[in-house]
Amino acid sequence: MARGRVTGGTLVLDSQGLSLYFEQDRTVLNMVRSALDRGADRVISAATVLEAQHPGVKRARREYVLSQLTIQPLLVPWAREAAQLLADAGLSGHSHALDAMVAVTALHAEPPIVLLTSDPNDMEQLCGNRVRVLRV
Repeated sequence: MARGRVTGGTLVLDSQGLSLYFEQDRTVLNMVRSALDRGADRVISAATVLEAQHPGVKRARREYVLSQLTIQPLLVPWAREAAQLLADAGLSGHSHALDAMVAVTALHAEPPIVLLTSDPNDMEQLCGNRVRVLRV
């Protein structure tokens, strides 16, 4: 039986992934295009919008990039799930709260799920084996 190409799914960007998308990093652009080509959702947490913001990002570029993504709000039930993920992983909310929000966003996405992150160790702890974590 021939193995078919994976279609659908979700590409999730953390703040570093989003920052690299703002900067038109070739690797991230190719991953976003690939996700689009296979009909995958391209998702970020609302918290990621804030975390990736810095003075070097031009407004027009930021708005264009954000228009290409689904921005998931952090709902109260998701916040509780994020807190539980932190507790289960033995991590502090003070230093890992945003990671936990991104992890919950990924865990609620349509599989297969790929998460682009600069912090693969923490994200693997938070997401387990349900998410394919890639370093950017």
